[in-house]
Amino acid sequence: MEHFMSRKNFTFTSESVSEGHPDKVCDQISDAVLDAFLAEEPEARVAAETFATTNRVVIGGEVGLSDQDKLHDYMGRIDGIIRACIKDIGYEQDKFHHETVEVTNLLHEQSAHIAQGVDASADKDEGAGDQGIMFGYATTETPQLMPAPIHYSHAVLRRLAEVRKNGTEAVLGPDAKSQLSVVYEDGKPVRVSSLVLSTQHLDESLTSNDIRAIVAPYFHEVLPEGWLTDETIWHVNPTGKFVIGGPDGDAGLTGRKIIVDTYGGAAPHGGGAFSGKDPTKVDRSAAYAARYLAKNVVAAGMAEKCTIQLSYAIGVSKPLSIYADTHGTGEVAPALIERAIDQTMDLTPRGIRQHLGLNKPIYQRTAAYGHFGRDPEADGGFSWERTDLVEALKKAV
Repeated sequence: MEHFMSRKNFTFTSESVSEGHPDKVCDQISDAVLDAFLAEEPEARVAAETFATTNRVVIGGEVGLSDQDKLHDYMGRIDGIIRACIKDIGYEQDKFHHETVEVTNLLHEQSAHIAQGVDASADKDEGAGDQGIMFGYATTETPQLMPAPIHYSHAVLRRLAEVRKNGTEAVLGPDAKSQLSVVYEDGKPVRVSSLVLSTQHLDESLTSNDIRAIVAPYFHEVLPEGWLTDETIWHVNPTGKFVIGGPDGDAGLTGRKIIVDTYGGAAPHGGGAFSGKDPTKVDRSAAYAARYLAKNVVAAGMAEKCTIQLSYAIGVSKPLSIYADTHGTGEVAPALIERAIDQTMDLTPRGIRQHLGLNKPIYQRTAAYGHFGRDPEADGGFSWERTDLVEALKKAV
């Protein structure tokens, strides 16, 4: 039987969605609520799920602060937080408007029982809040060490949101999706064979060609030079008009865009969503840690590509397993990378939070345009994108 080496020449496609996409509206609302609680108390507990449809937002789940009076006060602020979030995204249409949308707050106080297996006591470190598997990935194909298709799908939509909000392209609406099919030659991304962009527009008279004329310059600005060729196929608003968008067009839910949030399908996903979850929850914190580890392995020159898997059990603090795969690009054996990871970072839930400084209001910004491949920020945002573990990893192998 013939064995095939890993392919060097292929086309791979990823999609992204804008901050106005109904599912992303919900992610941002859930994380806006999380940030409000973390700003009040770094150890706050939040698990917030949001549903958005015509003229309506429903939020439910658990919230916890150590001060019950403060908790009551914060419950009264949820409505305003949600409206501010919708206003920032830019919804002011008839059937979804930040001033008139009906908000139903079904959040309740965290039960003390869930916490007992999870909270630390004097003699035992805090266990994971749930079982689960989490993956992280990094690749040398972009400067951000992210897969190119998802990275540039995000970049186009972020740029379009900027020019929509600053008034340059005021005719664009908040709801949009992008998709890029990227051609790889000799394992490197070299051009876009086709692209899809659907964007809401406020002027009903605009045609698909009009929209293409508006958005094309931003594709050229954001994509690497030479990636758009005469052969690139453009599908811009292929259905024609797209005037009614957002939650009035399609209902939205928190946690429905987990591939957009991560690697665009270029790496595995453990299945746990991020938004609305406080950093004690390993679905979020361990996935961030896995990205941090994979990125540092690649930044250290140990591999051109690296996938990391971590796994946890409820009430148990240390990961049950650490797995590394370098996809045939490794300079260092995967088993040695696994051992180095175990030695250089405390991967208990508390260890991750402390190492990455996760108990801060830094999450609303992650809830659109990807949790990974962004620049670390001065206030601690995107700390998992730092490459400050490189030297320690090198020493450990």
